[in-house]
Amino acid sequence: MSRADSIAASQVRDAVPLFAALGDETRFRLLARLSSDGPRSGASLRATSRLSRQATTKHLAVLAEAGLVRSRRDGRDRVWELSPRRLADAQQYLDRISRQWDDALDRLKKLVEG
Repeated sequence: MSRADSIAASQVRDAVPLFAALGDETRFRLLARLSSDGPRSGASLRATSRLSRQATTKHLAVLAEAGLVRSRRDGRDRVWELSPRRLADAQQYLDRISRQWDDALDRLKKLVEG
C-alpha cells in the first residue's frame, strides 16, 4: 500500500463515524437544535421530542464520540453544545468528493467530445 493510500484510509476511518452520526434523523435534529438554540441540557433537548432520557443520552454519546458535540457539567445537569470544527471537517470531505466528481465529469466530457 502506498503512502497516498494509507493517508486516504486514515481519512476514511476519520470520516465514517462523523457521517454515520450525521446520517441518523434523531441525531441530526439534536444537532440542528444545538446549532440554532445554542448549548442545552439533555432535559431541554428532550422537551420537544418523544425521546426517553436514555435514548437522548445514547444519541448524544454517539454525537460526542464523532466529535460533533461536547458536554460540560453545570451542577446536576450536563450541558451539550455543538463542536463546529467537526462540521467543518464534514464540509471539507464533501467538498473533496464534489471536486472528484467534477474532475471525473470533465474527463468524461473531454473523452466524449474528443
